Amino acid sequence: MTDKLIIEGHEFNSRFILGSGKFSLELVKAVIEQGEAEMVTLALRRANVGGEENILDYIPEGITLLPNTSGARNAEEAVRIARLAREVGCGSFVKVEVIRDTRYLLPDNHETVRATEMLAKEGFIVMPYMYPDLNTARDLANAGAAAVMPLASPIGSNKGLSTRDFIKILIDEIDLPVIVDAGIGRPSQACEAMEMGAAAVMCNTAVATSSDVALMARAFKLAIQAGRDAYLAGPGRVLEYSAEASSPLTGFLED
Repeated sequence: MTDKLIIEGHEFNSRFILGSGKFSLELVKAVIEQGEAEMVTLALRRANVGGEENILDYIPEGITLLPNTSGARNAEEAVRIARLAREVGCGSFVKVEVIRDTRYLLPDNHETVRATEMLAKEGFIVMPYMYPDLNTARDLANAGAAAVMPLASPIGSNKGLSTRDFIKILIDEIDLPVIVDAGIGRPSQACEAMEMGAAAVMCNTAVATSSDVALMARAFKLAIQAGRDAYLAGPGRVLEYSAEASSPLTGFLED
């Protein structure tokens, strides 16, 4: 069975999207290879064209770049950053991040919708980072988003699926890939997100802050695959107040 992640006509075998913001450049290639990620996010400031350190020199060929608009405080700033990223060769994919809140780093859903609409009209493949709210997700879909990327918990916190119930609503109601982003701290949490029906999981901090980043990337890859397989297989029923033997007891030792 062919099971690919499809984002606006582009096909991916991997459902593990890797954030690169907290890795040293020397580790980026190993983490991508061990995690078998096919899409990698990057901040424009790390694509230092003409400078000594350019993350683009460390990302293997064939990887889809997902530049983010990190640092944008409103829609206009996000659009400007996205245009710059495309100019330096990052392609048409863009992860829209609009964050005014400096303490909790929560996305500004209203400005994110505005930026999504503006960028979609310019031909960008827009993947907005958002707080998981159904009305906002519907607005993003109407604005031309190619996917939605709800946060699981505050960015960089490694707290896991704090917004689980709200993400499940988006999965059930939105006809776009729902990619769980921000706050996933363990491979088991990524697996749970995939079991819920998420299309993919993005992770950065949980891998970057582990003791062995390449091995942790591999663990996330396997957990995401397992969660996807479990979702496709269909989890077994849950019995609330009774038990059922794994093997039938009827006829056993009756003669």
